[in-house]
Amino acid sequence: MTKPVQVHVGESLEAAGARFVDAWHRAESGALTPDAAELHVGFENFETMVRILSPKRLELLRHLHRQPARSIRALALALGRDYRRVHDDVEALEGAGLLDRDAGGLRAEYGAFDVSMRVAL
Repeated sequence: MTKPVQVHVGESLEAAGARFVDAWHRAESGALTPDAAELHVGFENFETMVRILSPKRLELLRHLHRQPARSIRALALALGRDYRRVHDDVEALEGAGLLDRDAGGLRAEYGAFDVSMRVAL
């Protein structure tokens, strides 16, 4: 099983910066290898996370985790959804760093999200 994506919601710039510096030091020391790689994704607030990770987009990610797709059209057909909406979903998820797209197709190579959340009132 692959490592989960670390999702940070409402994280301060200071905390994100400290996480970056820590990763930099671990990489310099050789502790952060390809086998020990981590994926971190940040959302400004809860509302943004919920908008990006809608139920349809989670369904899309789950499908790609189980079965990568060679194209958006193939993914839309597999999901039984409209091409344009799937295209928009792929763009949003790729922009958030939650989906890999290259010449080989579309993939979600992680199996879970670990969420750290700070919700301001």
